[in-house]
Amino acid sequence: MRHLAERRRRALKINRILGRLFPRAKIVLKYSNNWELLVAVILSAQCTDKKVNEVTPTLFKKYPTLADYITADPREFERDVRQTGFYRAKTKNILAAARMVKEKFHGKVPRAMKEILQLPGVARKTANVVLGNAYHVVEGIAVDTHVKRLSQKLGLTDFSDPNKIEQDLMELLPKKAWFDFTYRIIEYGRQICVARKHDCMKHPLSKLYPKAAATWPSR
Repeated sequence: MRHLAERRRRALKINRILGRLFPRAKIVLKYSNNWELLVAVILSAQCTDKKVNEVTPTLFKKYPTLADYITADPREFERDVRQTGFYRAKTKNILAAARMVKEKFHGKVPRAMKEILQLPGVARKTANVVLGNAYHVVEGIAVDTHVKRLSQKLGLTDFSDPNKIEQDLMELLPKKAWFDFTYRIIEYGRQICVARKHDCMKHPLSKLYPKAAATWPSR
């Protein structure tokens, strides 16, 4: 219990510092509707948001409606998203998700965790991002590579499994902080504590938790 209490205090301090550093942090993927948001998030798996944003303007112009995804030629779609990596699996999931959204969810991206997790290619990280940004429904914390890496470095979790990391973070932070914390710690990972070996000693969060400066967790 003492260990948990210490972690909770640290998590709250980290959240306050991140709030000062990145008060307006938000999703950087570009989209114009909830379906495009889902597509962009699926494409972002194992790919940078920057690269996804380079691909999606042309993609969304070519496939402007849900129906266009349902009738899309898989081989052609693979070429359209090839630059995002893992393009065969992403194509299969996106086109199958389009059919399920049309047939099972009346053409609308589900707004409940239980339902959205039924879509091909959607695990909790994707679900949290889509629900939070599309509907302001917050049921968890999206654990991407930055969140995973920094949660380990900052001693907020002992796990490497994203679902277990999410559960740890949800226990440490109040629900009202979950959504903003996700994007603020991602920005910290992009702008300050980048995903390569470097000296972390002078970083703002390392000053709070010096062990972070000597820790390079598995990724």
